[in-house]
Amino acid sequence: MSVILAATDGSQAATRAVEAAARLSKAWDAKLVILNVAHELSADEIVEARRHDMAPGDLLGRFARQTLNEAKACAVRAGAPKVEVVEGMGDAARSILDLADTEKADMVVVGRRGRGRIAGLVLGSVSQKLASGAPCPVVVVP
Repeated sequence: MSVILAATDGSQAATRAVEAAARLSKAWDAKLVILNVAHELSADEIVEARRHDMAPGDLLGRFARQTLNEAKACAVRAGAPKVEVVEGMGDAARSILDLADTEKADMVVVGRRGRGRIAGLVLGSVSQKLASGAPCPVVVVP
């Protein structure tokens, strides 16, 4: 095991996934790559951005960087020896699958559900797509 990919959207489930991935990274002395795929802003977030004279895209970038900084700090605290962060855009599942392929990831670790609008699903749509389309094992953390 040399590369583990963890995806985060800043949700509690994603934070648990990053922690699990970091522990695996430490155990196997593997590189941990943490990906955040920019999500759509809510109407409230767009209003807030405009209130502060900020373009919605700039706010989206700020959220992505903050999420990745927090995830990296979490991974380092959990003992991951080598951590890289990557910002993505577009469809979350496709971005994760593409990065898993590019990085030649040995494993993908994601939370069961993220910040999506339909929180009641048993398995989130992103984790479901990953489980059926990834080129490597996928660990879905509850």
